[in-house]
Amino acid sequence: MMHTVTTGLVVTRLFGSESFDNKAFMFPQIVFRKYELDNNGNLNEMLTKDVQAMLELYEATYLRVQDEAILDNALVFTKTHLNNIANDPLCDGGLSKQIKEALERPIRKRLPRLDALRYIPIYQQDVSHNKSLLRLAKLGFNHLQSLHKKELSQLSKWWKDFDVPNNLHFMRDRLVEDYFWALGVYFEPHYSRARVFLTKVIALLTILDDTYDAYGTYEELVIFSDAVQRWSIASMDELPNYMKLIYKSCLEVSEEMEEIMAKEGKAHHVNYAKEAMKEMARNLMIEAKWRHEGYIPTVEDHKTVSIMSCGYKTLTVASFVGMGDIITDKSFEWVLGNPPLVIASSQICRLMDDIVSHEEEQKRNHVASIIEAYMKQHDVKEEFVYDVFNQQVEEAWKTMNQESFKCKDLVPMPVKMRVINLARVMDTLYKYDDTFTRVGKELIGNIESLFVHAMSL
Repeated sequence: MMHTVTTGLVVTRLFGSESFDNKAFMFPQIVFRKYELDNNGNLNEMLTKDVQAMLELYEATYLRVQDEAILDNALVFTKTHLNNIANDPLCDGGLSKQIKEALERPIRKRLPRLDALRYIPIYQQDVSHNKSLLRLAKLGFNHLQSLHKKELSQLSKWWKDFDVPNNLHFMRDRLVEDYFWALGVYFEPHYSRARVFLTKVIALLTILDDTYDAYGTYEELVIFSDAVQRWSIASMDELPNYMKLIYKSCLEVSEEMEEIMAKEGKAHHVNYAKEAMKEMARNLMIEAKWRHEGYIPTVEDHKTVSIMSCGYKTLTVASFVGMGDIITDKSFEWVLGNPPLVIASSQICRLMDDIVSHEEEQKRNHVASIIEAYMKQHDVKEEFVYDVFNQQVEEAWKTMNQESFKCKDLVPMPVKMRVINLARVMDTLYKYDDTFTRVGKELIGNIESLFVHAMSL
């Protein structure tokens, strides 16, 4: 069994395929008892002599669910010892780098495409690597990169019509980053149509977020929100000029996708995306009202609204459109019913975003974040709130693990993976800073590696 698992993980990490995802560690925590020293859950120090086994156990801990004390203890144990090993001057440079990358971001939280990019050089340095498999992985990476570049070129032509600097100067001009986000959700060639549509939705939601959050007046937002609920070209005339472009673009993107999906008899799938966008707009409007009135809600009320306004439910629904026969009406109904997996992913989005954006947002007129709501309700300092919410993020990952292990006949794994990958994007973009807004070296490097530089054969 373990040989099959190891082989599967190698193939998964070389090609970024998710067909093997989650199967590697789908064991009850009881199988890890062999690492225990006593009934208190203290782990066997002999494990420290086998670095690879310790690294694998560390990765396994990130598949834990609630109330798995053995794996909770194993995470603390392995992190401590792996950190000591990685920083030991006598440690091999390649091994040290591999450990540090694992400590920075475990496999469970990595985007598959980026993980394949990082793992291929590691696999190449393994003296027992399969040369044919390695060459195939590199050829596959380069071939898929060519497709991604074509998609990005196609999207760039669409984006140029916005003329952001002149027409929407207040918004974040982030098309390439939008596409990177969509690529994180699915990179595979057979999802090309869905990926292009999702990128456009991400771009539109970014415009909506910036309009509600930073530019539109309260009176303008009331009019715009009503227009979104009607979703009709007849509502255009009553909007301010800059909002007409935004509104028209929302209508055109949905109409374009409806025409494409109509060829398969699935034009109605786009309606689910519209309804999700309407729901997001309603919650953004509630936040705009809070800001207008200077109101700070309770943490519970804030979560009810902000977990929906963050847009991850909307993006989940939009990501399904165009995915193929794996998606049915039941897939959309599942998301619209607010299942725990989608709520957990949205919670990760909301909390990570608010943690890294809190300081910057307080410098301007901004709706009170969930950080502010918690500080007021519990009379605590922001550093304490950060710790609380970082822990809640980890608990949300446990919920996602639990939900992803449930019966796959009801919700197929390719459907669930869209939700999981959305959470992975957040860990990539928002772990220490809002790198989507303040694009830094890491994101630029990732973009260049995925879209610019081909792998040398």
